[in-house]
Amino acid sequence: MANVVVIGLQWGDEGKGKIIDFLTQAADVVVRFQGGNNAGHTIVVDGQKYILHLIPSGILHLHKICAIGNGVVIDPAVLLTEIKDLKEKGIDVTPERLLISEKAHVIMPYHKAIDLAREAKKGKGKIGTTGRGIGPCYEDKATRTGFRMVELLDRESFLEKLKAKVEEKNFYLTQYLKAKPLNFDEMAEAYLRYGEELKPYLTNVPRFLWKAKEAGKSILFEGAQGTQLDIDHGTYPYVTSSNTVASSVCSGAGFPITAVDTVLGVCKAYTTRVGGGPFPTELQDATGNHLRDKGGEYGSTTGRPRRCGWLDLVVVKEAIRLNGVSKLAITKLDVLTGLEELKVCVGYAYEGKKIDYLPASVAGIEKCKPIYETLPGWQEDLSGRNLENLPIAAKNYLKFISDFVEVPIVLVSTGPGREEIICTEEIF
Repeated sequence: MANVVVIGLQWGDEGKGKIIDFLTQAADVVVRFQGGNNAGHTIVVDGQKYILHLIPSGILHLHKICAIGNGVVIDPAVLLTEIKDLKEKGIDVTPERLLISEKAHVIMPYHKAIDLAREAKKGKGKIGTTGRGIGPCYEDKATRTGFRMVELLDRESFLEKLKAKVEEKNFYLTQYLKAKPLNFDEMAEAYLRYGEELKPYLTNVPRFLWKAKEAGKSILFEGAQGTQLDIDHGTYPYVTSSNTVASSVCSGAGFPITAVDTVLGVCKAYTTRVGGGPFPTELQDATGNHLRDKGGEYGSTTGRPRRCGWLDLVVVKEAIRLNGVSKLAITKLDVLTGLEELKVCVGYAYEGKKIDYLPASVAGIEKCKPIYETLPGWQEDLSGRNLENLPIAAKNYLKFISDFVEVPIVLVSTGPGREEIICTEEIF
């Protein structure tokens, strides 16, 4: 029995979905604990691509139980579509296999409308939100005016509260954001229907998880986005609207920190980020284009091209400290195949001195010039290899990473398929 948290160590899109899919084989329960459908996990199984936005990727494994914690914000329409799509592909998604926290907050149409209208109003100063309503939903949660999933089941109370909310949000949309108002009747009818459809899945997730732990079950917690998108510890304000670090398991799933056994950090062999914000090792050249094209670096949720750059070990080491990472997974190592040399950022030149951390402000980060170590690349195909017969240059690259961050690498992904992964140590 073990309880493992999987966390992204960069700006998201590290390939956590594949790592979680691999680890699910040894887990009994898989839990999502923060974020919303602004995240996406892509898994390839037997040539079939699955893109999951809310449901934990453990759902692709038979006999595994998946849970969506209270720290997740849920768009019911998206969730129901996801359930339907999985069922059509032959995946068993029943209330016995998918548990949804009754305390999770609900994304409403006005959250999405506000999200989009705000970005439009900002123009060139926009943050790069996905427009899914995640931030505005978390805002209402913080001001204690949001809807929780359980509230969709109380018709009279829901309609009374919704009427006041629609009046308030329509005023803001039309008078300040100069956007179109939303229709109360259509919204009310749709969300009451969503509540009825999702009612069988709603339950007390923290209680279930505790009982699973007591019964000796192994639990896998999957994070969304990455550490540098954490609303407190990331490159604010170019961040997501939730805490993405490992400790969020406590608040987002109602699971005690003392019951977590391992934090596994996932790091891409290079660096990417989506949307605006500082990115010290970004490559706006042929190498950056090569990484994007070969790595398929386009958002699984939005389709947006990702910005690409060299591996930044300053960012990774800081994330390891923040999360308490004890084991490391490296993904997309195969994407680097074919490059003559590889650069790795080991520090920054900042105002005439070398620093080994990211400054707190965006202005400060933008002053940072990466200090690189250059390593030889490799030309050999990595398919079907184990750790021992990887090219010498690839092994040296992995050793350099592990030595610098002082954490052992236990998983290495060498291709998109479920089977293309090297595991050197049991996680559970």
